[in-house]
Amino acid sequence: MFPPIEPFATGYLPVSDGNEIYWEACGSPIGKPALHLHGGPGGGIMTGHRRRYDPDRFMTIAFEQRGCGRSRPLATDPSMPLSTNTTQALIADIELLRIHLGVEKWLLTGLSWGTTLALAYAQAHPDRVSEITLMAVTATTAAEVEWTTEAMGRIFPEQWAIFEHASGRKPGQRIIDAFYDRITDPDSVVQEAAALAWCNWEDTHISLIGPTGSVSHFEDPVYRQVFATLVIHYWKNAAFLGEAGLLAGMEKLAGIPGVLIHGRMDVSLPVDMAWKLHRAWPGSELIVVENEGHGGEVMIDELFRAIARSTPND
Repeated sequence: MFPPIEPFATGYLPVSDGNEIYWEACGSPIGKPALHLHGGPGGGIMTGHRRRYDPDRFMTIAFEQRGCGRSRPLATDPSMPLSTNTTQALIADIELLRIHLGVEKWLLTGLSWGTTLALAYAQAHPDRVSEITLMAVTATTAAEVEWTTEAMGRIFPEQWAIFEHASGRKPGQRIIDAFYDRITDPDSVVQEAAALAWCNWEDTHISLIGPTGSVSHFEDPVYRQVFATLVIHYWKNAAFLGEAGLLAGMEKLAGIPGVLIHGRMDVSLPVDMAWKLHRAWPGSELIVVENEGHGGEVMIDELFRAIARSTPND
């Protein structure tokens, strides 16, 4: 890891539907462009990603996806319909940012939900992507949502019983749909209870992260509400990627070097999806870290090495 670094440029970029996204650039202004895509949806950017890139070699760009972090308005703002927040809208935001910054092509890196967004963007704009490095890989399919919200109750039955009860679901109703009803309820008390229950379950199923452990970011009620609202919204709609999802378009990435890094012990997102994406992506490399889950020190080291192996700037 490189020493901590501050951005050399920051800004707000107006995009569609009255949104403005916060962005920042670190490292060398003439370095190889690398775009960091954060998790969630709604997780926002911290500062750790800045240390994964050689500041003399890379221009590292990060932004907070519409509706979260310092971008505005937040997804919880009653004036902003959730219907304007979709994967397709995020892809358009990334393209506007690329044009705004004068980037021809960039290396994409993504973590968790950021891996879905990276692959969706790359399939839409393969000519704008030089390489892709992904960690804790997900395609945000309906099957993955069902696993994380329902089937995984077999692993954490005590906590899942609390989670399922908090959803208030009706007979035959999916838990994700029940939570969507509650997180969008006009009563703020109902919304807040849903967000707290959702984030408690999140802390439970990522608890096997690996030797680094996990620290909850959900004590902040504003962060918690935004995070839960966006995750539930995107998961209910299987990331707005249609029934076929990302797997159907992986051949579009042929010729783009890619590395997928996943923990064998990741119960949140089992490794089979990373394996399926790898098999459908000609020329990609899959690295499975045996003793880590949804993140960990070895996985971060592998991500660091994959970034360092990328080709020099043209």
